[in-house]
Formats: sequence, C-alpha cells, structure tokens
Amino acid sequence: MEGFGRIVSEVGTILIVGGNIDGVTCTMTAAIALETSKGNLGLALALGDVLIATSMGISTGVLWLTGRQDR
Repeated sequence: MEGFGRIVSEVGTILIVGGNIDGVTCTMTAAIALETSKGNLGLALALGDVLIATSMGISTGVLWLTGRQDR
C-alpha cells in the first residue's frame, strides 16, 4: 500500500509543478482534472482507466522482470 500512497500524492504535485501550459504540455493527471472541470466525465474516466492500467502494467512488469513476488 505504500506505493499507492506515493502515486496518489503525485497527482497534486504534477498539477502544481507540471501544470498545463496551453499548447505546450498536458500531463495525464492535468488532462483528467481539466476534463472533469469541463464536465466531460466520460473522457476523464477513460483517461483515468488508461492511467491506472499503465501504472499496473509497469508495476507488474517490473515485478516479473526482477523475479520478486510477495505472497
């Protein structure tokens, strides 16, 4: 669970530091916040699903590559 807390805390950090410079940058979390504020909840949820799937895939891949499986 420690890793999940770190991931969740990154959302605020990315929104503050990375932000959303018009036409230059748009992080996934900033895009989710923007779409939510515009009322486009379907797209915001879809982006959230992609973000969760990506992070779970990377975590699974790293665990598989290192051969470390906690049970």
